[in-house]
Amino acid sequence: MSRYLSRSAQNLRPSGIRRYFDIAATMEDVVTLGIGEPDFVTPAHIVDAGVKSLRDGFTGYTSNAGLYELRAAVASQIEARYGLRYSPENEVLVTVGVSEALYLALKVLLDPGDEVLVVEPCFVANPALVETAGGTAVMVRTSVGNGFQVTASDLEARTTSRTKAILLSYPSNPTGAVLTREHLLQVADIAEKHDLVVISDEIYERLVYGIEHVNFASLPNMYERAIVLSGMSKSYAMTGWRIGYVSAPAPFTEAMYKIHQYLIMSAPTTGQTASLQAIRQGEADVESMRQDYDRRRRLIVDGFNRLGLKCFEPRGAFYAFPSIAITGMDDETFCEELLREQRLALIPGSAFGESGAGFVRASYATSEANIQEALNRLERFLAARAAAAHLQAKAAAA
Repeated sequence: MSRYLSRSAQNLRPSGIRRYFDIAATMEDVVTLGIGEPDFVTPAHIVDAGVKSLRDGFTGYTSNAGLYELRAAVASQIEARYGLRYSPENEVLVTVGVSEALYLALKVLLDPGDEVLVVEPCFVANPALVETAGGTAVMVRTSVGNGFQVTASDLEARTTSRTKAILLSYPSNPTGAVLTREHLLQVADIAEKHDLVVISDEIYERLVYGIEHVNFASLPNMYERAIVLSGMSKSYAMTGWRIGYVSAPAPFTEAMYKIHQYLIMSAPTTGQTASLQAIRQGEADVESMRQDYDRRRRLIVDGFNRLGLKCFEPRGAFYAFPSIAITGMDDETFCEELLREQRLALIPGSAFGESGAGFVRASYATSEANIQEALNRLERFLAARAAAAHLQAKAAAA
């Protein structure tokens, strides 16, 4: 029946992450550092606000753009944090997570043949959504030697007359890199030089460690050409509530609104009510979780380095991205054998683009006990590999 399917649907690649979750689901006693979501339960007062809205009968649609009170709260928070003013009326749009927001942004920008520069390693959905929206994803590689920072020359080399936009995702999933202001300004220079729109996915904006997050739209001359995406999932431990939002000049959000109203109608009402409570009263919760992630970050990075897996220092999100070069294995084989032999689930770096080959992604959005157990299993795996290599070398020399 494939003859009925569109070429775009047939050509879409399956997620490189999902496969490892599916394998792990068939096994017992698996420790997973693969899941990219908070292990915290949504704070009780936020849950209570959502439950109350249900009990009060607030179960219908909201405005297509989202509750006005929520849009106003989002706009106020952005202004307080970054000094940017967006109108709740037509410059903030509430979406079903950042995934919908990204699709909408791409859909309103792209015509067939248009290209988007996608900085990698990146979340697996980024190039897929470019293609789903009718564009062509042009991957822009970064490297650990440069701290996974994209540069003007990286972007310039991949820019053509068909380039329409740049897609950034910092703080980064999977590397944990945070783009410095210097490098953000380089991106801005390229965007201005070639008259490009910048879509900046900043869902991990609140989860940074020892540095400040820079909202891309706050850079000089970037407000008019920036579509900034964020939401509630990561910072407030609200992944299942499915609330994201867009902040951008009205021509962008109004075009996105038109597609959103036909595709979605409105984001979940209960999730919006809970999100309003989170923004108004959840600052202490965000900071408490951020500090907890920071402790776990130090634990896991130190652990990888101690085991000889040189680990890039993540400065944001909740992922570590160690190199497995010392093992001599490719990242897919490494993850498959680690899962099979030690019941430890990590994600191959190559699932996030060619720049990720030779690395693995480990989420530290799990308990310190789980992280320590994962490090113990990894140590056993590496020791067994080293012992086998020693015996092999000894046999070859005999």
